[in-house]
Amino acid sequence: MLRKALIFLCVVLPLQGLAQLPDFTELVEKQGTAVVNISTTQASSRSPLAQQFPNVPEDDPFFEFFRRFMPNQPGGPREFQAQSLGSGFIITPDGYIMTNAHVVQSADEITVRLTDKREFKAKVIGSDRRTDVALIKIEATGLPAVKFGDPAKLKVGEWVVAIGSPFGFDNTVTKGIVSAKGRSLPQENFVPFIQTDVAVNPGNSGGPLFNMRGEVVGINSQIYSRTGGFMGLSFAIPIDVANDIAQQLRTSGKITRGRIGVVIQPVTKELADGFGLSKPLGALVNSVEKGGPAEKAGIEAGDVILRFDGKPIASSEDLPRIVGGTRPGSKVTAQVWRNKASRDVSVVVTELSDDARAQRGGGRGQKPPAATPSVYGMSLSDLTDTQRKELKIESGVLVGEVQGAAARAGMRKGDVILAVNNQDVKTVEQFNQLMGQFDKGRIVALLVRRGTNSLYVPFRLDAGGN
Repeated sequence: MLRKALIFLCVVLPLQGLAQLPDFTELVEKQGTAVVNISTTQASSRSPLAQQFPNVPEDDPFFEFFRRFMPNQPGGPREFQAQSLGSGFIITPDGYIMTNAHVVQSADEITVRLTDKREFKAKVIGSDRRTDVALIKIEATGLPAVKFGDPAKLKVGEWVVAIGSPFGFDNTVTKGIVSAKGRSLPQENFVPFIQTDVAVNPGNSGGPLFNMRGEVVGINSQIYSRTGGFMGLSFAIPIDVANDIAQQLRTSGKITRGRIGVVIQPVTKELADGFGLSKPLGALVNSVEKGGPAEKAGIEAGDVILRFDGKPIASSEDLPRIVGGTRPGSKVTAQVWRNKASRDVSVVVTELSDDARAQRGGGRGQKPPAATPSVYGMSLSDLTDTQRKELKIESGVLVGEVQGAAARAGMRKGDVILAVNNQDVKTVEQFNQLMGQFDKGRIVALLVRRGTNSLYVPFRLDAGGN
């Protein structure tokens, strides 16, 4: 009897565990035929010496050394072809294919290979570098096409499958789970990425990410890696974001995005306390473009935008994506938090141009005048008329040496304090009076001018003063 029980434990239970694992075979059989291999070539020219030493840039001093002392090579610059590989998937039976913009960028020739080994030359209908989405077309009919799913219904921990051509190996299948949703990556403000632990490698770019119902929920776009290979951090563009881009490219050949003319920053727990918010959420406006849509709507520096066009702003990363997805010319309602109360304002969204950039700058390097010691860990001085004119501001106090509480808060020498909890600061004396109104341990929000940017700094009034 004991022996039979041991056999049950060793054989039956493992089999029961295996039966609970997902079966991907049907998904791959039905959807794999819609996934394609994309190869591109780009013509270029390099000198014969550059071809001998391909890893040495032509502006490198060693390249000049080789040019002088290596035997002369016959002929001038020679043409060569740079090749790259990627993936894509068919979205219509008549040959429209979605992929990443970086897969087809600057390509002179694009070749699409299907699973039945047929090859077609493709043309680019359009691409958008901000979201890394491209739409290409081959001349064919009756092709298998994918079905789109709803990324909003994805749950963290849910199984997902990637099919693509890593390192050129066609129709490679890898699986994993959704690790996180709504990820923001540096310089990627318009995409709330789906993070997975699906094995994605060079060549997977542009391939589809499927849910277990066989629906495409994303385009595999980026990996986080210290080696260039897979390390368990893969990022996919949600298919609803990608499809909106593809439809615009197909109908008009270009992308239009909205803008309202604000510079924002995250709302930290300290800033939320300072502004009287129950928890950190929304996008904190630290400057407003003069004459822009936000200023015309009455939005001010220090406002926290909580909702835009009915959509909640859970974090500052949400606002650029939601505003960017709003059609220019639309009149929408924004909910803002000001003076510990919410209010609604109407904003007319304008179009974002390619050269619209948030200004970034460093310090002006000006020599501060004689400073007054402060109990808050900063030496402060009133601005001179010349400094106000150079900085194009009406008032504020200049920060000199920084230590103690100010250093811990992140204040820097050369900062200009413009306001305390949205009350304008004109002199050092007034600054000290405003700060003296708050209890020790209280967090206040200092509006600071740093270079050409403005930002809010949460400042805790330490019991020791400095």
